[in-house]
Amino acid sequence: MLGFLPEFRRDPLAFLTSLYQRWGDFVRYRMGMQDVYFMAHPDLVRQVLVEQAHCFHKSRILQRARLLLGDGLLTSEGELHKRQRRMLQPAFHRDRIAAYGSTMVELADELQAGWRDGQVLDVAREMMRLALLIAGRTLFSADVAPYAARISQSLDTLLGMFDLMLMPFADFLLQLPLPSTRRFEEARRELDTVVYHLIAERRASGQDKGDLLSMLLLAQEEDGQGRMSDRQVRDEVMTILIAGHETTANALTWTWYLISQAPEVEERLHQEWRHVLGGRRPSMDDLPRLSWTEMVVAESLRLYPPAWGIGRKAIRETTISGAVIPAGAICVLPPYAIHRRPDYYPDPERFLPERWTAEARAERPRYAFLPFGAGPRMCIGERFAWMELLLVLPTIGQNWRLTLAPDQTVVPQARITLRPRYGMRMRLERRDDTVADAPRSVGASAPK
Repeated sequence: MLGFLPEFRRDPLAFLTSLYQRWGDFVRYRMGMQDVYFMAHPDLVRQVLVEQAHCFHKSRILQRARLLLGDGLLTSEGELHKRQRRMLQPAFHRDRIAAYGSTMVELADELQAGWRDGQVLDVAREMMRLALLIAGRTLFSADVAPYAARISQSLDTLLGMFDLMLMPFADFLLQLPLPSTRRFEEARRELDTVVYHLIAERRASGQDKGDLLSMLLLAQEEDGQGRMSDRQVRDEVMTILIAGHETTANALTWTWYLISQAPEVEERLHQEWRHVLGGRRPSMDDLPRLSWTEMVVAESLRLYPPAWGIGRKAIRETTISGAVIPAGAICVLPPYAIHRRPDYYPDPERFLPERWTAEARAERPRYAFLPFGAGPRMCIGERFAWMELLLVLPTIGQNWRLTLAPDQTVVPQARITLRPRYGMRMRLERRDDTVADAPRSVGASAPK
């Protein structure tokens, strides 16, 4: 009766990759009473997320995320989503996010100023804090440092609800006064307190700071009936602040881990940083010349895409590659499995940044790589995230070598995002200026 639900719950990543290995890239199966269509081919991604996107809504997991995010950009549908995206888009325009670069570097510098040579710390926590501070300062002109611990603890609680959200009767279970649902309510209230405080402060000041929060507060309804309610603003702030910093922090964490496992990759990074930066802070103008850094980040996003699975629910009967998808069926398009197709990525478990040369990219289909999704629901913050990743890495990496703590176990945990299950404890070693030239052969294996 449960179909493949128990197998999926035990290990979602292993289950999705095994589907492709056992049965190919287009598979129908059942999860409880639900028909699910597994699609792990770039052509299927294009049809569902781009060409026929109007036939699908977000899947059940993200719809249940409305309990936390409300009708923000991630969970809204139809005309509401189109209106909200048009309104938010200017905050992520290329020229505007360029102004955020110096803030990203400044906050990364402040973070590493508190580090000590030989110290062992949880890099996952450090990156989560940094990404949160960056989102708060750049998009909301707010110092969220006093709230960082509360936000982190609340988010841990909320992500821990992932298994419950997968249950067939989750909507009913979430209404019961269970200990897990009480913890969920407490965590949501904590986050609401923080977000509503940011909104109230800005409304009281009356200032237009030209950031995302000002855009939201000054936005007029299309029918001219007045400004957005605090609830509407809250939903968008919660979505951008929580979802945005969580995914970027995970991407940074996995990148530090992969670099620590591939000394040749690390040496070549430092060779590039010495040549381009010469020991100074990076800036937006440097990004076009940080080509190896970009390749390292791309390969990290391939192996550990923060959004490891993309789900869509058919809102009407439609046809994909000749197969009829009934209304109500779920389509699962898993970047984690697609990024491990050996026909596009030979020896797919190895960490090989050379996969991302211009020539190698040109040989692969457009949708063989989708860490930020695709189509009209593609992540609005993609440029913001790329810039943050490419600036934070050299800002910190020029000064510190991060090595995995001997007792640290590394296991990916597929919740709503892809986190390291046991954190990422790493030892800090302050770098000196005597770094040998980098060998050309690189590579390391990633844990599955």
